[in-house]
Amino acid sequence: MLTPWLELPGAESFFRWAGAIADADLLTLGTTGDAEAIKDTAVTQPLVVAMSLFIARELGGLPGPVAHSPQAGRDVVIAGHSVGELTAAALAGVLSVEAAIALTAVRGRAMARSCAQVPTGMAAVLGGDPAEVLAAIEAHGLVPANRNGGGQVVAAGSLDGLAALKADPPAKARIMPLSVAGAFHTAFMASAREEMAALVGGLTPADPSRLLLSNADGAAVPSGAEALSRLVSQVTSPVRFDACLATLRDLGVTAAIELPPAGALAGLAKREWKGADVEVLPIAGPADLDRARELISAERSRAEAEHLPDWRVVVSPVRGTVSPADVPEGTRLPAGSPLGSVRSRREEVNVSAGYDGVLAEWLVQDGDLVDAGDPLARLYPEVPA
Repeated sequence: MLTPWLELPGAESFFRWAGAIADADLLTLGTTGDAEAIKDTAVTQPLVVAMSLFIARELGGLPGPVAHSPQAGRDVVIAGHSVGELTAAALAGVLSVEAAIALTAVRGRAMARSCAQVPTGMAAVLGGDPAEVLAAIEAHGLVPANRNGGGQVVAAGSLDGLAALKADPPAKARIMPLSVAGAFHTAFMASAREEMAALVGGLTPADPSRLLLSNADGAAVPSGAEALSRLVSQVTSPVRFDACLATLRDLGVTAAIELPPAGALAGLAKREWKGADVEVLPIAGPADLDRARELISAERSRAEAEHLPDWRVVVSPVRGTVSPADVPEGTRLPAGSPLGSVRSRREEVNVSAGYDGVLAEWLVQDGDLVDAGDPLARLYPEVPA
């Protein structure tokens, strides 16, 4: 899974560094590791998170080095699935990249120990009536560990229960066993949750700088402390990715990008949002990065245009007498265009347009006395092409 990405500058050193944090040879595991090695959740989890974070960095999606503000991040919504919530926490600025990888490694090792206690597993239930699917899962002593949307529910629990479910599936549903180490997001992971709870007290999370959705209920996470609490509780709680997809739809998202390893969540989103005007892009390889950048740029421009105010005011920088420039109303003004000057007792200060726009109205006449902050002219912002 890592091999095609190693052609990108800095990739090899990033994964060596991430491996050092995770105490695992992520570079080897992600290039030549066999299926049995990758099945070990202790290494799969940090490998997946490191890979997602590296591609996010390539796309300029990390919150550093300049911190995002809640206002600046208002047009970006982030949601992760299961271990992907740790990636999401880093992209929302709650955790540093290093803390996200380290916490993922702890989570993976703790869950591997939980898996070793009792043989358990998971299976995807595809299709069928939702109520009948949930009833069948419960009837076989299993838990709906992932309610993913798009007609997919993942059952988890004992191997005997999974075998019985496969032998007697709900009407119009098919059962697909998953190659995982155990019954994640169930009570079988209780010891892993305890390990996580004992560790997170040493972390100092920041509040989300971008809108961050939770697998618990699809709601936005209000604080860094709440995000950490939910990362702990999700180890034994069902993943409600269907709720996250519903929230994204309700928010009116116009585009969605799935970070690698990609494909599964994009498929769920496309089925759940069928008929909606939303471009969903799974980044399957380096060739998809250019399209991802184009999509991000286009969505950013659209968001900026949609959030432009109806008009803006140019104000006086000082107290004094104003001399407006000879610029007719209706003139298009590039940023920096001279708009006149204000003469105080000590100096004459030039005034210019601080942004592209159209001069809608002069609010002063030549010789008017103005105070600092008084309006001089009104401009309509120019919508980007």
